[in-house]
Amino acid sequence: MSYRKLGRTSAQRKALLRDLVTDLIINERIETTEARAKELRSVVEKMITLGKRGDLHARRQAAAFVRKEVANTETGQDAIQKLFSDIAPRYQDRQGGYTRIMKLGQRRGDGAPMVIIELV
Repeated sequence: MSYRKLGRTSAQRKALLRDLVTDLIINERIETTEARAKELRSVVEKMITLGKRGDLHARRQAAAFVRKEVANTETGQDAIQKLFSDIAPRYQDRQGGYTRIMKLGQRRGDGAPMVIIELV
């Protein structure tokens, strides 16, 4: 397999990644475990690449994966709108490598390696 199973069934894994992608688009920086962050990186980079394409088909493909959550309460902008209007234009000149993973240390309860994943 070329992906991490993260100790979940395929439906649970897809739901987890959808939530993490949506949170990263909205907050632009989240703290999670290292294994989740490494899986999240590939999915987020694909979403940003769809955002750079910017056509209707790319928007629908991204909307099929990213959850419909409000990103900005003042403007009523949701996560998809933020991806296509704010985030994707930032990386128009960049050919991949949109995220950065910084290690934090171990989680207190189970010793899982924790990281911060953020948009560059």
